[in-house]
Amino acid sequence: MGRRYRTLRGFRDILPGETEHWQAFEQRCRELFARYGFREIRPPLVEPTELFVRSVGEQTDIVGKEMFTFGEGDESMTLRPEVTASVCRAYIEHGLDRRGAGRLWYLGPCFRRERPQKGRYRQFHQVGMEVFGEREPATDLEALALALDVVRAAGIDDARLVVNSIGDEACRPAYRARLVAFLEQVADRLGEDSRRRLHTNPLRVLDSKDEQEQALFAEAPRITDALCDACRAHHDAVRDGLARLGIPYEEDPRLVRGLDYYVRTTFEVRATRGLGAQNAVLGGGRYDGLVRALGGPDVPGLGWAAGIERLLLAGGVLDEPAAARLDVYVVTLGASPPETLALVQALRAEGLAAGWDPGGHGLGGQMKRAGRSGARFAVLLGDDERARGTSTIKDLASGEQFEGPGDPGAIAALVRSRISGEGAAT
Repeated sequence: MGRRYRTLRGFRDILPGETEHWQAFEQRCRELFARYGFREIRPPLVEPTELFVRSVGEQTDIVGKEMFTFGEGDESMTLRPEVTASVCRAYIEHGLDRRGAGRLWYLGPCFRRERPQKGRYRQFHQVGMEVFGEREPATDLEALALALDVVRAAGIDDARLVVNSIGDEACRPAYRARLVAFLEQVADRLGEDSRRRLHTNPLRVLDSKDEQEQALFAEAPRITDALCDACRAHHDAVRDGLARLGIPYEEDPRLVRGLDYYVRTTFEVRATRGLGAQNAVLGGGRYDGLVRALGGPDVPGLGWAAGIERLLLAGGVLDEPAAARLDVYVVTLGASPPETLALVQALRAEGLAAGWDPGGHGLGGQMKRAGRSGARFAVLLGDDERARGTSTIKDLASGEQFEGPGDPGAIAALVRSRISGEGAAT
C-alpha cells in the first residue's frame, strides 16, 4: 500500500459544505464594495522580498520570522504575507492615481510561517480595501463603516470596534523616547520577545499578548497624551464622527498594530465569541507615507484587512455544512444514458442546476441518489410519461408529486416558478 499524503502543517482543505459558505460571503463582499465605489484588484501571490522588508518593516515578526522566502539576492521572492504592500506597488507601477483608481479592494490567500492556532493558518485568506489620495478624517469614518458592514456580512452582529491614534513622524519620536524609558525600568519583567523589541520596535511591545506584560503596561505612557496638534485634531474628528454616525467604539491606547507603516488612526474589530483571547478579525489604519517610501507619489493611504477564516469561524456560519444546491435530479426508466444526459443538458441550458445517475440504477436507487443530492425536485420520466409527452415531478422536501410538462423549457419554467413562489412567500 502506498504512502498516504496529508496537508502540510498550518495548511488545510476547504471542502464542499464549507465552500458554499465562503462563496456566499464573498458575494456579499463584492456587493458591499461596489456600493462604496471600490474596484477589485488581484495582485500576484509572489513579490520581491524587498517590497515587504521596505513596507512591513525589517524589525517586525512578519519579516523577521514568518515569511516564506526563496531565491537569493536580487532574485529573492516571497509569498505575500499581506496584501497592502502589493496593492501599493501596483498603484505605483501602473499609475493608478492617473486613472482615477484610488479605491481598491481584494480577496485572496496570504502566507505566514507562524504557529497554527484556532482560525489562524499558514495559508490564510484576506479580504481588504485600500484608499489612496484621501487625507480627511471622513475617509477614516467611511472605512470603519465599511469594515463593520463586512464583519456583519459574516454573521457577526456583536463585534467591538477599537480605535487609537499612534501619531506621525512629528510626534511619535518623543513618545517613543518616553516609552523606551518606561520599558527599561521594567525590562527584567518582560519576556524575551519584548526585550528584543524594546530598542528596535518599542511600540510593538505594547501589542504583547502576555497577560502579565499587559498588566505592566497599564502604567505605560499613553501615545494619545503625546499627539501633536494635527494628529489630535484628526483623532478628535474621527471620534466625533463615530459618535455622530451612532457607531459604538472603544479606545485602546495600546493598540499599535503589527506593521511599521501605520500613522495616526489605527483600529481593530474584535469578535466577542468563537476565537478565544486573540479575537481580532479585522484591523487596519492610515499609512500616509507608505506610497512615497516605495517610490511613488506623495499621497495618503488608508486600508484594512480581515481574515476570512476567522470571520466565518466567529460568525458561526461554519457550524453546519451547507447542502448541495441542485434544482432538479432527473430520474429515468427505459432510457439510455445518452438520452437521459440529453434531457439533463437541456435543463442545464435552461438555467437549472441538474443532476442525474450515470450508473443506470433502478428506480429505487435513482430516487435514493436524488434524495442525497440535495435537489429540490426530482423529474421522473418513464415509459408512461414519454408516451403522454409529460413528466412526473416530485417535491423532495414535502413529498408532493404531480404531473408536469415533458418539454425541458416548460419543466424549467415550472420549477423556477415554484422556487421563486416559495421565496416570495417567505
